[in-house]
Amino acid sequence: MNVLVFDHQDDLTIDTKAVKPIVEKVLALEKVSSDEVSVYFVSTEEICRLHKEFFDDPSPTDCISFPMDLKEDKADHHILGEVFVCPKTAIDYVGAPGGEVYHETTLYLVHGLLHLMGYDDIDDAEEMRAAEKTHLKNLIQSGSLLINS
Repeated sequence: MNVLVFDHQDDLTIDTKAVKPIVEKVLALEKVSSDEVSVYFVSTEEICRLHKEFFDDPSPTDCISFPMDLKEDKADHHILGEVFVCPKTAIDYVGAPGGEVYHETTLYLVHGLLHLMGYDDIDDAEEMRAAEKTHLKNLIQSGSLLINS
């Protein structure tokens, strides 16, 4: 699977090589296959712009997901979608840069990936939170959290 990773922010140092194993582990546990997923780490300004443009809400948020190919699509090359993650939101939530920020940023990535796979945190919040816990536990056990490069 091709995992495209773009780091367009300066708030938190991201080891971009750590992203692909996270994506692969989450999709494997969900039994979802894809040829391509894109992950963007973006600034507060960019996440606010996207949030305003697509959700008519200019406030910062943790992540935004854009699913691409539907399960019913029979394309030769299946693109699951794009996830935009804002590490600064994690810094603001946790209070200071450090290990907990990387844990929180990993949670945002998992959250975004779950959205790409159809999870809904409005109508099925409990199911989504349970999936997040399962995935984070799996990632922690395998040593696959985002870390400072």
